[in-house]
Amino acid sequence: MEADDDLPHALSGGSPHDRWMRLALEEARAAAAEDEVPVGAIVVSAGRVIASAHNQREQLADPTAHAEMIALTQAAAQLGSWRLEGCTLYVTLEPCPMCAGAILQARIPTVIWGAADPKAGAVESLYKLFEDPRLNHRVEHTGRVLADECGRILSDFFRGKR
Repeated sequence: MEADDDLPHALSGGSPHDRWMRLALEEARAAAAEDEVPVGAIVVSAGRVIASAHNQREQLADPTAHAEMIALTQAAAQLGSWRLEGCTLYVTLEPCPMCAGAILQARIPTVIWGAADPKAGAVESLYKLFEDPRLNHRVEHTGRVLADECGRILSDFFRGKR
């Protein structure tokens, strides 16, 4: 996949988190084009994108086909291990409980997310699973990266549905 230095100029503005999140936003746009809820995710390891995905619940008729779940599966296949210890997940929407649980199981050390999800967010909004001391793994996380852009694509999608 692409190394950080190979990112197109249009994606290279801002912080490294901004650049990677813009790639996740490209996945979210692909979801919207397929009439899926526009959430995108990428997994980065050693400065390279090793997985990229978007929601495909409608297309696959699969309630677990969230962007994060698909990206985690791709990353594990790419690395040949379910332990994604050296990876960072970028996702345009705060992970839900299912996805947060999968992230914990995959031992992802860092998650960067875009828009908060007040209805289903399990990182900060409703639950704080990444910080629960009862669990055996913690996840460093940074939220609200490009939050306006990440939220706008969702708002526009649902406005078009009404």
